[in-house]
Amino acid sequence: ESLSEGEIAALKEQLEEKKKLIVTLRNKPWRMKKRLVLLKEAQKFVEEFEGALGKGKGKKLYAFKVMMTKKLIKFKRDFENFKTACIPWERKIKDVESHFGSSVASYFIFLRWMYGLNMVLFGFMFGLVVLPEILMGLPYGSIPRKTVPREEQDTAMDFSVLNDFEGFCKYSFLFYGYYNNDRTIGVLKFRLPLSYLLVGVGIFGYSLMVVIRTMARNSNEGGDGAEEGEFTFSWKMFTSWDYLIGNPETADNKFASITTSFKESIVDEQENQKDENIHLRRFLRVLANFLITCTLGGSGYLIYFVVKRSQDFAKMEQDKLSWLEKNEVEFVMSLLGLVCPPLFETIAELEDYHPRIALKWQLGRIFALFLGNLYTFLFALFDEVNEKLETEKSIRNATIWALNQYYANYSSYFNTTDVPPPNVSPADVIRGPCWENAVGIGFVKLVVSDIQVSYLTILVGDFLRAVIVRFLNYCWCWDLEAGFPSYGEFDISGNVLGLVFNQGMIWMGAFYAPGLVGLNILRLLSSMYYQCWAVMCCNVPHERVFKASRSNNFYMGLLLLVLFLSLLPVVYAIMTLSPSFDCGPFSGQDKIYDVVMETIEQDLPSFIANIFTYATNPGLILPAVLLMLALYYLNAVSKGYKQANMDLKKKMKMARDEEKNRRNNKDSTNQVMIDLEDLLPKKSLIPPPIEEEPTPPGVVNAKGSKSPKMKPGAAAKGVNLQKDVSLAAPNPRAPVTYAPGPRRGPAGNARGPQPGPSRGRGRAGPPR
Repeated sequence: ESLSEGEIAALKEQLEEKKKLIVTLRNKPWRMKKRLVLLKEAQKFVEEFEGALGKGKGKKLYAFKVMMTKKLIKFKRDFENFKTACIPWERKIKDVESHFGSSVASYFIFLRWMYGLNMVLFGFMFGLVVLPEILMGLPYGSIPRKTVPREEQDTAMDFSVLNDFEGFCKYSFLFYGYYNNDRTIGVLKFRLPLSYLLVGVGIFGYSLMVVIRTMARNSNEGGDGAEEGEFTFSWKMFTSWDYLIGNPETADNKFASITTSFKESIVDEQENQKDENIHLRRFLRVLANFLITCTLGGSGYLIYFVVKRSQDFAKMEQDKLSWLEKNEVEFVMSLLGLVCPPLFETIAELEDYHPRIALKWQLGRIFALFLGNLYTFLFALFDEVNEKLETEKSIRNATIWALNQYYANYSSYFNTTDVPPPNVSPADVIRGPCWENAVGIGFVKLVVSDIQVSYLTILVGDFLRAVIVRFLNYCWCWDLEAGFPSYGEFDISGNVLGLVFNQGMIWMGAFYAPGLVGLNILRLLSSMYYQCWAVMCCNVPHERVFKASRSNNFYMGLLLLVLFLSLLPVVYAIMTLSPSFDCGPFSGQDKIYDVVMETIEQDLPSFIANIFTYATNPGLILPAVLLMLALYYLNAVSKGYKQANMDLKKKMKMARDEEKNRRNNKDSTNQVMIDLEDLLPKKSLIPPPIEEEPTPPGVVNAKGSKSPKMKPGAAAKGVNLQKDVSLAAPNPRAPVTYAPGPRRGPAGNARGPQPGPSRGRGRAGPPR
């Protein structure tokens, strides 16, 4: 209350300056000691005088507001820290990132993203399909589709049977055939068949929306769009280092990688005009692609042959078949996925690409391998489905004929039309092959075999290899660490493609096996811990550590393509194939999508039903959905480009202001430049300007010039060194037409190159 109005205004101004200093202190290019001193002084000033700005009764109210503002700021900060702490596996990923760089950590970030996506898909499938059937549906053993056949009950719990997902597994809620075809179930009249179809299609819709949204968000993080090819050496100088590396060995590898990258860039610039190397490189790349194409074709033919052979085995007695003959398809597909990627990597050494480009080529080739194998498996599988459909028709016709004979015989024998249903146990009812269950079991066995092969590969190929190198290196004939077998490196391309195609199998198989999503959750959860342990314990950093891209859009692009390719078989089955007559929620329907048409006709008014009938035409829905997704993606990308344009405009305006100030000999208005100038020696330490002296006799004016040649280090007339010294010297008026001279050695170095003639501004020796 003793302060005057002027003192209060001055105090407020000082207080705002101190607060602004506290907020912006982190961005100041000052030494840490200076920052700490200024921070303590500013905090002490704010704490001491912040509550003194009120007057009378308003003083307590103002102090209360200040206190609540501080508590709110602290709460927001603690909440942000809490959200960061709640991110799953953040510390594990940071440890991997500090040891192996961001390129390896990008795989684990992608794995965590896939885990979150599958958690949402599992919530949809479990909450809207599995849980209603378990709680409100008929119990196990009440109907034939929920009962193990009589001839299989003795072996239904054997491990070998359960390992093949037969027996009790086949007739459980894990697979399509378990679910009943009643329109409504339970007290809530839950429409299970409609929910099953909508969830099966909604999984693809939600996944598509999430992938598109992630790609759009990543595209906004691309910066101002400067082309790296325009300033190759500048980009390498200022952006090559990965600041997240925290391991000395990885840092040494990264340092060597940057050095090698500079050398390679210099050599590339010098040898760009040499045609013989270009022709040789092109020949080697064509040869590599030819070999990889032959490998892809051979793997596709092998899978088609094995699937056809497995169909012949299925017609034989299962007791006479060996384990390898029963699981031949899964074994061959897993073996191809294990052998072909290292083979591709060996062949790719002929191409001599940059590691980042080589990674993309490797991803594309493994993508083609997995895609060809998967679609070859699907084509062969649909051939088996067509055979099962023919078998189902014959069994259905025989069942209908037997029922008709029973009704006719009963009515004629008892002379009545009130014929009771036949008293047959659910375990003794004749079953159809239920092709949906066969497809679901095929996908589950593929996923399980992929898990087994992946984990066994890590255990043998990484852990056992590391143990051998670690403990036998002392008593071996050669250096095991430097030579063969050495420690393994983390295979980024193989692991990423494994995740992508595993997710593709989940998308395709979830419609026929609702429990497959839960199985994938367990797989991703165990993979995070198992692979984090393996990479930290058994692997070494790459010899050429390269920084990951600022966005994972390449991974997302592969995932989006796999999503579309996974959608096609499911849409084909929904629109074309007839469901089984005795299993699954769509039994009794001509086509699976007839459930939607039945719901529209029976539960909606006629005019709305007509609208939905036209609107649910697949030829109209698919283009509309694709158009909306394309518009969403382009809109998000346009926002990113708009922000980039705003940033470029700010940079151009800043550059123009600096240029104007330089021309007008004014002080810089750029705050960053002002802060950087504070780091320079104080102006008071700069010697005063040298007074102009008469031209000595040894100095001769240059011909045609208006000013005499000056001694190096001297200043011209009218130049104020205290004002005109700037961080960047002006560009020379004439182009430089000579090569740079040799670098001068330190003082007193007789072996180093001696100072040459004057080549710079004030850096040469005195004239002789």
